[in-house]
This record gives sequence, C-alpha cells and structure tokens, in this order.
Amino acid sequence: MAKKEFLFRGKTITELKLMSISEFSELLPARQRRTIKRGMSDDHKKVLEKVKKVDNNLKTHARDMIILPSMVGSTIKIYNGKQYVQVVIQEEMLGHYLGEFSNSRSKVSHNAPGVGATRSSAAISVR
Repeated sequence: MAKKEFLFRGKTITELKLMSISEFSELLPARQRRTIKRGMSDDHKKVLEKVKKVDNNLKTHARDMIILPSMVGSTIKIYNGKQYVQVVIQEEMLGHYLGEFSNSRSKVSHNAPGVGATRSSAAISVR
C-alpha cells in the first residue's frame, strides 16, 4: 500500500516549499497569519537561516516560531525551560508553533502519602 501524499490546504509539500513566506501565510489560520505579517523577530530569522544551512545540531529558545515548509525534515532541539527536547519536523506540523512539541510542564503523578502526612499515618509502623 502506497503512502498517502500529504496535502496542506490542497497544496503538496513541494508546492509549499516553492512559495514565499507571505504566500504561505495566506494558508494559515488568522493568529499565525498576523504573526508572520507583522514580521519575524531576529531570533526567528536566525533559526530560519540555520535551518537552510541544514544544521542538524540546531538549538533554539524560540518556542513561538511558526513551523514553515522550509523547516520540514530538519531536526531542532527546542528548550522547554529545563532541557532541550529533540524534535523532527514533519509535514503534519506545518503552521503550528515549535513550543507545542516541547512540553514545558510535566504530568504530576501522586503516589501514596508519606509518613506524617496524615494523622492516621502516625499509627502505621515503619519497617
């Protein structure tokens, strides 16, 4: 069974890569379109330049960077506030923010209460 061809708003990935950033922004939702229309920050421009150089050891703090077609296929390490999380950019991620794929908050899983946490735990013998 052949892999289904990826389409983003009716365009193939090769058509998207040939578009300019402003043309691609017209295919995005309103929030991302306005962000691109206002212009990219210096950090975003640096990330784009490094992606075009095919730098696989790219680390960034720019979690608010929108994933563009030129970034597809590259590996980026995104800072989550504690460490860098390695993310491979795929076609399905187009139009999303980098920070969406590097969670900054971990799931809290509570265990049994410790000794002294409740009044009844003082009666339990600790071996």
